[in-house]
Amino acid sequence: MTHDEYVDRCEELFAVGGFTQVRKLAESGLEELGPDPVLYRWLGLAHAAEDDDDHDAEAEKAYEAGLARCPDDLGLLVSYLELCLRADEWTYPGRSGRATSLKERIAVLAPAGSPEAVRMEAALGWAGRGYWQDVRERTATARTERAALTSHSADVAEALEQGGQAPAHPEDLRAAEVAAALELLTGPWRAPLRLLVRHRVAAYVVTFVLVVVTNKALVLSGTVSYSVWGWIWYAPLLLADAKLRQARRLARQRVIAAMEARHADTAASAG
Repeated sequence: MTHDEYVDRCEELFAVGGFTQVRKLAESGLEELGPDPVLYRWLGLAHAAEDDDDHDAEAEKAYEAGLARCPDDLGLLVSYLELCLRADEWTYPGRSGRATSLKERIAVLAPAGSPEAVRMEAALGWAGRGYWQDVRERTATARTERAALTSHSADVAEALEQGGQAPAHPEDLRAAEVAAALELLTGPWRAPLRLLVRHRVAAYVVTFVLVVVTNKALVLSGTVSYSVWGWIWYAPLLLADAKLRQARRLARQRVIAAMEARHADTAASAG
């Protein structure tokens, strides 16, 4: 394969969470084409995306290997800076301390307003945030995830109302998520879960009312002085949401497999 083909495939697989596949591609490209800063960067990014200590160490190795051959590559420098800024200064003082020299090097090489300079400023802003900023960031992330799940639920509800889903491209992630959810919700025993998904907002409202009424009734009856038993009404909703999350994970696996199959077909045709 050519360099551009390796890079394009890494980019599209990374976008759908195929980090393992990106690492394999980058390693194959480095073996076939020799040292290349862009492939080293993708290798490092695919390790760093796992958010794991061992993978962070491998990402650092990839960045250092690339910079040993291309010390002025801004893509590698900024990616390495992001990794160092994320490192715990007590557990990994060496990695954390390298952020200063990387920042200085990038400031010299990256023109003001360039994409690399903007990325550096964003990374420095993220690393320098305080406790309450961190809390707000986590809250915003949780809201984004909840919104994505709600949107996914709406798509699944629409498909259930229509009695199925129209054919879609195997690499269409959103369609694959709906298809996977329909599969996981199929069967007579899952009819209550399908009902909850179809009427998700109403189900949450009714469940909240049931929680309040149940807890209040238990306290007024003298059974308990303080009750949390009413929260058990949320169990079916949590199970339905768990199925939707499982469907999203399954869909990503299928889309990644479809991309790999297309890549294999392209390689076979070229051969």
